[in-house]
Amino acid sequence: MMRRRFTAAAVVLAAALAVGAPRGMAAPDPAAFISTLGSQAIQVLGPSVPPQQRLARFRQLFHDDFDVPNIGRFVLGRYWRIASPQEQQEFLRLFQEYIVQAYSARLGEYGGEPFKVTGTRDSDGETVVTSEIIRQDGNPVMVDWYLIDRGGSLKITDVYVGGISMKVTERDEFAAVIQRNGGQVEALLEQLRRKVGAAGD
Repeated sequence: MMRRRFTAAAVVLAAALAVGAPRGMAAPDPAAFISTLGSQAIQVLGPSVPPQQRLARFRQLFHDDFDVPNIGRFVLGRYWRIASPQEQQEFLRLFQEYIVQAYSARLGEYGGEPFKVTGTRDSDGETVVTSEIIRQDGNPVMVDWYLIDRGGSLKITDVYVGGISMKVTERDEFAAVIQRNGGQVEALLEQLRRKVGAAGD
């Protein structure tokens, strides 16, 4: 269930999580922000990067550059309101680690691919940066990055690959797990614990 669509979505994070933006500065231009991240990714996500180093970099930068709390609440959807505070906090922790492990394991094949920003547009208070990854063995992969300014720091709120939203995909799949288990958030937490634990062994 949770492995579906990861191949396409992994392209998104190959460019995004290579290097974080400088902290404590005014938010940069969104196009420049994404362009810098993509260009840095070409250098650091090649096949020569050891998996554990990639995982450690991913973990820190996902935390720094993605709007994890709000993404997590969106992904849990209506079940966020029925989850206890303890379940909410555990979900955010497991969700972040799950995404980091799942995607970082798939990034080696994308390292070194040319990346370029193609434009920007406004969308309901967010800035969408359009880009493409030029694959040598296939058609360009079109990626839209949704950014928001959080107190002078740009945060990534979602990424679309070929029109498919990362966070909507995860929300649908997580909701299916909870629904199959009588509406219990604990069922999803248990599945995420197993996934995260198995990947970390």
